[in-house]
Amino acid sequence: MSKRSRVREVVLQILYQEDLNPEADIGVSERFLRGRLKHTEDLVAFGRSLLVGVRLHRKAIDAKIEAFAENWSLARMAVTDRNVLRIGAFEILFSDTPDRVAINEAVELSKRFGSKHSPQFVNGLLDRVLKSKQTAS
Repeated sequence: MSKRSRVREVVLQILYQEDLNPEADIGVSERFLRGRLKHTEDLVAFGRSLLVGVRLHRKAIDAKIEAFAENWSLARMAVTDRNVLRIGAFEILFSDTPDRVAINEAVELSKRFGSKHSPQFVNGLLDRVLKSKQTAS
């Protein structure tokens, strides 16, 4: 597993926890991030940028995901899938991560933490997000 893949995994764990416990202390998340990434500053910085980005753009990300999730609301999605999608959509829409890398990383996370149908679901939704970004450009 690449170092950045590991960062995404840790960020997914934090977003999962925050999704289930919205009142959680952000300081706990920061300590968890630093500890799991062994205080490696470039990795912690990347993880922090993903966390802050998803938190900051969450409404726009969620709206985009729901717009493309035919017959699915965010509330009906598995918590893991929902947060993998948030990370992937953030990277596609708001970061300098290459689009296909963002999708591939999200699919890999969904293979590891989701159901057997998660990779296909995540891939299809993020592909729609990417196509909407390309048509808007």
